[in-house]
Amino acid sequence: MPGAEDHLVGAVRAGRAHRVRELLWAGADPETADADGTPVLCLSVAAFDRYVTEALLDAGADPLRPLPDGTTPLLRAVTSGNAGVTAAMLVRAADRLAKEDREGLLACARRWADTGAEAGLGHTTGSTGPASRRRIMDWYHPAEYDVITLGGESVYDGQSAVLTCLEARFGVRRSFEELLARALARADGSHADWSEATAVLGGRLDDETWEAALVLRADPDPLRRLFAADVVWHFVLTDSPPQSGEYPFERRALDVLLPWAVGETDPAVLASVLNGLSELEDPRTEEVALAHRTHPDPRVRTKVPGALRRTRHAFTHPKAWEVLAALARDPDARVRATVCEHLYEFEGRGLAAADILAGFLHEDDQLVRIKAVSGLANADDPRCVEGARLIGPVDRTEWPDTWLLDAVWRYEQRRGG
Repeated sequence: MPGAEDHLVGAVRAGRAHRVRELLWAGADPETADADGTPVLCLSVAAFDRYVTEALLDAGADPLRPLPDGTTPLLRAVTSGNAGVTAAMLVRAADRLAKEDREGLLACARRWADTGAEAGLGHTTGSTGPASRRRIMDWYHPAEYDVITLGGESVYDGQSAVLTCLEARFGVRRSFEELLARALARADGSHADWSEATAVLGGRLDDETWEAALVLRADPDPLRRLFAADVVWHFVLTDSPPQSGEYPFERRALDVLLPWAVGETDPAVLASVLNGLSELEDPRTEEVALAHRTHPDPRVRTKVPGALRRTRHAFTHPKAWEVLAALARDPDARVRATVCEHLYEFEGRGLAAADILAGFLHEDDQLVRIKAVSGLANADDPRCVEGARLIGPVDRTEWPDTWLLDAVWRYEQRRGG
């Protein structure tokens, strides 16, 4: 009969993070290896699976474990091209790395970044191609990658993102212009190379970076304006109060983003500007959001609910619920899903929210139906029971947390079964 370690290998290979955690809690060894001697942590790296990687690291798997080929799980993460998996490893390993180890990792990351994913994989495998390429979304830290497969092996194409991540962690400060150049080389605001550059700059929270970003607001190139808007957004996300208790960049961000949202013509840039505004609690953000509720580009309309929601507990504008109800019937599924996302855990519940959630019970997207049912159940709305029947089959083993799936059960328990 298979033991706990065999089950752990199977769960890691299947990408079932919840099952991996269950087995680790039950005593499975996080340093388990498969029949070929490959540690399960390396299996999760090869699968680009940050959820499973985090579970193994939390249980004590060593990212610096020496491997027979001279590598470590951390080095394999660096060469994988996945910045999220690399970042997870660094949290547990950075303080244990000697100077020469850091230099070696940086040199490896630079080689891959300079060579590129496809050429680097060709050199590693000895294959001349052609390589296959497919786009994926990494939902753990939302960013997109291309998966490059050549010679039977695969890497993500986030080599620049990995290098940026390593440099920031190791205290190598690249200039604003250098990180801007890395992002523009990708010219793709949804790719990890771009998002890692903007996140690192936004995390600096200094005047030099802030001013450099603001210079780009008037640039005729919308990609440069998008970069600036994303950096400002990350400033807002990472802003923290000093001893005074005030957020030093919050007022600055409002003064910048409010007029920018009125005058911006590019939909992608405008969506990023509204993202920043949605993080700020100021009544003026509501009027800006309302002005864009019928914008022709759905990327902009998806940002309206967040900018309308001034606090976790309230949509305070008199027209807010009317606008939310209209967006819940939007022809674009992404807009409808965004409304559901804002309402299913909304703490200021009422009939207006429940009625909108009930309208999502027949959505094509199963996750939207699940969240709508959960929101109705949490609001003690009996429509959740029929809604649960409309969800369809769900493989609970694929869910890292089944709390969402059990909302109707909890509703029925509150109602006496």
